[in-house]
Order: sequence, then C-alpha cells, then structure tokens
Amino acid sequence: MKKLSLLNIALFYVFCLSGIQMIGQETNEKGWMMGPFQRFTEEKPIISKDTLSTFNDPMTGRVVNWESMATFNPAAIVKDGKINVFYRAEERVGEDGIGTHTSRLGLAQSEDGVNYTRKEKPVFYPDNDDQKKYEWTGGTEDPRIVETEDGKYVLTYTQWNRDIPRLAVATSDDLKNWEKQGPAFAEYKDGKYNDMESKSGAIVSKLNQEGKLVATKINGKYWMYFGVPHIWLASSTDLVNWEPVEDYEGNISPVLSPRPGYFDSWLVEAGPPPVLTEDGIVVLYNAGNSKNIGVEELGNRIYTGGQALYDAEEPWKILDRSDKPFIKPELDFEKSGQYKDGTTFIEGLVYFNNAWYLYYGTADSMVGVVKSEDRD
Repeated sequence: MKKLSLLNIALFYVFCLSGIQMIGQETNEKGWMMGPFQRFTEEKPIISKDTLSTFNDPMTGRVVNWESMATFNPAAIVKDGKINVFYRAEERVGEDGIGTHTSRLGLAQSEDGVNYTRKEKPVFYPDNDDQKKYEWTGGTEDPRIVETEDGKYVLTYTQWNRDIPRLAVATSDDLKNWEKQGPAFAEYKDGKYNDMESKSGAIVSKLNQEGKLVATKINGKYWMYFGVPHIWLASSTDLVNWEPVEDYEGNISPVLSPRPGYFDSWLVEAGPPPVLTEDGIVVLYNAGNSKNIGVEELGNRIYTGGQALYDAEEPWKILDRSDKPFIKPELDFEKSGQYKDGTTFIEGLVYFNNAWYLYYGTADSMVGVVKSEDRD
C-alpha cells in the first residue's frame, strides 16, 4: 500500500468534512492523467427518468412519454455561461431489454454545475427526414459534442435502426437547430465502412487561451477516436466526413484493445472528447471487465473508466495507459437500473469555472457527474 503524505492526509480529511467523496486513489495513478475526480452531488444522480413529460412523435404521429424508461449517457458543452448536458432519453416500448426502446436526446442546463433545468421536449430525435432509414425506430443515441474554433458545434451520435448501429454527425450554430449530416463514414471509399457497426465518436479537443474546450487539428487534420470493443481512429478536414485509419493492407486498425489481466479485459469504448495536453492526447475511455481473464473482484460486464496517453503528433501512437480504473460504479444509483451489473459510462467533459466536470451514464438509467478542481 502507498504511504500517504501529510498533504494527502490533510486533503482526505478536508474532503470528508466537506461531504465530497474522492474516487479511487487519493492521487492520480500517473502524472499525465486527468483528475483526480470527486463526487459532490450528495450521492445522487443529476438527471433521472420522467414518466410525465410528453412529445408528439413524428414517427408514429402520437403523443409519447419520451423519457419514461431511462435518461443516461450524456454529452456536455459550455455556452453562454451554462453547462449544456445532452442526455439520451428512452421511451418505454414493448418488452424490457437493452436496445429495445426508442432513444431521443434531451437537454438539461446548469449555471453552477449542481442544479439542472431540463427542457420539456427532446432537442434531437428521429424525424421524418432523410436520415429516417438509419434512425427509425431505435432512435438517436449516445452523443458526444465539441465546439469549433469559430463557435459552431459538432455532435457525434449513434443512429439505431434496429439493424446496424452507425456513427453519425450533426452540426449546429446555436445548439438549438441541428442539421443532420448523416453517417460519418458514408463518403469514404464509396461507403466501405457505412454498414460496419460503429459508435462512440470522440473528437480530439484542447483548451484555448480563453479557457474553452475546442476541436483542434493535428498536422492539418481533426482526429476522432471511436468504436467498441476496440477503439479505432479516424481523421477529417471538415469534422463531417471521416476517414478511418487503416493498415497497409487497407484494413481498419485498432489503436486500443482489451487487455487480459486488467479492468479492461472484455472491451474498450471511446469516452468523451480527448484532450490535447502538454503530455500528449489524453483519451478517457470506457472499459468492460471479464473477471476470469481480468479483475476478479470487479465481476463480469461491469463498466469502469480508464485513461490512455497518445503522442501529440501521431494520434495512433500510444505512450502510456492506466493500470487501474479511475472511476467505477460504487454508489447505489450506479449499480441499479437497466444494466444491473453497473456502469459509470463516461461521455461528457467540460471545463467550467476553473474545474473539469465529467458526466457519465449509470446502469443505462441515470446521469451522474464528478468534478476535478484545476490544480494549476
């Protein structure tokens, strides 16, 4: 066991007295990692299902209870002094089961990172538009969002038509009106990857001089980590049309894979937008465990969070990787819901009031948040 310094002991008691719960170790496992993060919302979710909210559904022409089943897997962005959390909301449809309901995106806003006000209607959903063949009737799922240097917004999300999940892109000038651009890989090599199962697109960003997290280019291109059960890499010049990184034989090549013997032994999946730092590109990712070849005490299928460091000039080149999860299901609401094995499924990351806020879905049912104060 590590010896605690006097400073760490003092910090521990400060956090205990203030009601803030530290996650995992008292310090980061490795110096380049983001965090450490703390729980600060009194062990409660910030967003839960609402069985009363209604919406006139263009797919069916009827009024539906659009967030009656669950609210989870959130993206986040700061605009006009508010944190905007885009969360996946499921309407209960038919029998219970993961992936059997209809998903839309709701929006909750906060001026302090603690209290959130929700919009009454979904802000992004399967509509009677040119994307309905990809989105009916499963819906729009699992968003990530970035801002561009010129103040526009790019949303990556999963289109689910109950056949193939596809990673797609939408753009907006104001976070209110969205233009669906279609599947991310539709134009590459005549649609070579358009029918490949794809999801979880996390676009590399950095903090600018104004303290805003914005999409950034590396060697003239934007980069996106995506996918599950491996994480792959893609590049783009316009943030809309993406080209997967391939090996010399023309096959898509993973840049992060599951590891026997570790907490990510079953699968890995891209998390929130990675951050370009002085150390390199810090990729926060979701990790699934298989206890027979991973970490026995974690159990099977549990989702935790890991971090990996990539070269700032060669985004496919991994430099380091965490040996332990920096966040995992510990509270009751993180281990109860549709996904009873437990998840802290990280998807949203913002820099707000000199702190990092990391948003995550719990057990495919609710939304949680943890916080890391700026150490500079």
